[in-house]
Amino acid sequence: MGGQKHQVRKIMPEVIYYNGSFKGYGTFEKHISAVAIENNCFVKFGTDEEILKLKTPGTLTVDLRKKTVIPGLNDSHIHLIRGGLNFNMELRWDGIKSLSDALFMLKEQALRTPPPQWVRVVGGWSEFQFKEKRMPTLDEINTASGETPVFILHLYDRALLNKAALRAIGYDKNTPEKPGTKIERDANKNPTGLLIATPNAMILYSALAQGPKLNPVDQTNSTQHFMRELNRLGVTSICDAGGGFQNYPEDYQIIEKLKNENKLTVRIAYNLFTQHPQSELEDFKKWTLMSHYGQGNEFYRHNGAGEMLVFSAADFEDFLQPRPDLPQEMGSQLDPVIRHLAANNWPFRLHATYDESIQRALDVYEKVNQEVPITELNWFFDHAETISDQSIERVKKLNGGIAIQNRMAFQGEYFVDQYGKEKALRTPPIQKIIAAGIPVGMGTDATRVSSYNPWLCLYWLTTGKTIGGLQLYDESNIVSREKAIELFTRGSAWFSNEVDKKGSFIENQFADFAVLSKDFFKVSDEEIKDIYAIMTVVGGKIVYASEDFADKNPVLPPISPDWAPIKFYGTYGGDKTIVQSTQFTCNHHTHKFHKCSSALRHNSWGECFCWAF
Repeated sequence: MGGQKHQVRKIMPEVIYYNGSFKGYGTFEKHISAVAIENNCFVKFGTDEEILKLKTPGTLTVDLRKKTVIPGLNDSHIHLIRGGLNFNMELRWDGIKSLSDALFMLKEQALRTPPPQWVRVVGGWSEFQFKEKRMPTLDEINTASGETPVFILHLYDRALLNKAALRAIGYDKNTPEKPGTKIERDANKNPTGLLIATPNAMILYSALAQGPKLNPVDQTNSTQHFMRELNRLGVTSICDAGGGFQNYPEDYQIIEKLKNENKLTVRIAYNLFTQHPQSELEDFKKWTLMSHYGQGNEFYRHNGAGEMLVFSAADFEDFLQPRPDLPQEMGSQLDPVIRHLAANNWPFRLHATYDESIQRALDVYEKVNQEVPITELNWFFDHAETISDQSIERVKKLNGGIAIQNRMAFQGEYFVDQYGKEKALRTPPIQKIIAAGIPVGMGTDATRVSSYNPWLCLYWLTTGKTIGGLQLYDESNIVSREKAIELFTRGSAWFSNEVDKKGSFIENQFADFAVLSKDFFKVSDEEIKDIYAIMTVVGGKIVYASEDFADKNPVLPPISPDWAPIKFYGTYGGDKTIVQSTQFTCNHHTHKFHKCSSALRHNSWGECFCWAF
């Protein structure tokens, strides 16, 4: 042994990306411009000169054209699986800046949507993003939509249905209200079309669930295009938080199919969300027999239980309503579920908006931990907007984490109205949570509350502002741009127990990264919201490319069905204000269009889209 030399394995990179500026955990303090990739992982970072020396005759090289490169974004709380099944049939108002434009889109889509399908606007928007700073009225919605059923979800506080949708779901003067819900009625006690969570959102879930679904072929297509849209924004990984009316394993068949066909372009860690009030423990007992934590592969793996563990623990985040008191039986129902999960080594996550709810959950966790330890599980709270210093300390002692989303960016104005500016300064107390040494991951909670666009979350995190421009936080609760990227990459990797596998620019981690349209670390605050990826790479392979790299964009099947809203309006919207009718040429076609005041945009599969008539 003493005379032998250690042999270093020769690096034989399959691909080298060079002439970039790599900014992420592992390279922030370095000047890294190139990376070599082998077997889907980073194997060497360095200068162009250092890395290009490793090139072999079989190595592909890609010039990054001096663009800023970050690790692939990892959304620690999103509903991709459910969202993918519906993406192609939803009219997204995400990013639309004018209510008049939103209503115009609604009118057009109502005309092209065939019976019995509905027009659905399901989350991702707030009236504060509109220049009009108001909600649409029911009269405006009925006028725009005619006889096509329309369902519009606003956060988790209300839904607006036109008359055709009320008829489709059978709501009339005899329809009863369930506890925690309200059906607005006219003088004759007929429903007006406004459904209100007071604060129980089940009325919103259940009404939406009555709409027709896409067929399996279109659901597959829809899921692929939703993943492509996330890739377009630089997302390479997510934790799927389950969701209401998302049954396992029935509603996971499409994503399983794509996994088996090696067609996933986003790494998915999925949690199982109980669907049956009073029978939650039975759900989890069944699932722990059917599956085990961590099963799957590097693109699709089981991540434990939640975010719903028991229905009695759900504190809906409707800041238009007073904080709900959880029922007395919450602790006795949560206790056996946590014991069962811990005994089976299943991590768990729990939706918890208010500190009062977190305290009661911690009472259960601490009690269970004395008999069935949970401190080695990657358990965590979701949301935690009003978590107290005392609860932060208790979470730390149990080795828990906190997954934070930018829900306040969409409803901060409501919180201020309900609780005042002073309390809003620390909702949630991000810097205190970080200082306590608690794992923190970032996410969006898309698609039914906030938008799936991670750059809106990064804007909120680094500026402290809502999408409507309200300043919520001061410097004590705002993070640096470097820290924000770390939280949205390496930070989120903790929540699927993969910090050693992804989220950093470190050798032997998955080669997942995004090449940005603008330098996030240098642009003005307001420009952050407009950033997207011009190339996204997962496992060293390009899954999305545009602009300078458009020739490298993988081909996706055309959008289906043919009436799908994204086929006509594209994906995440910028300024679509109509200012004139003219004829002009884009990269693909010459047509007569109502020209947008912004430059022509292209959709996530690289085709031109404009408002044609």
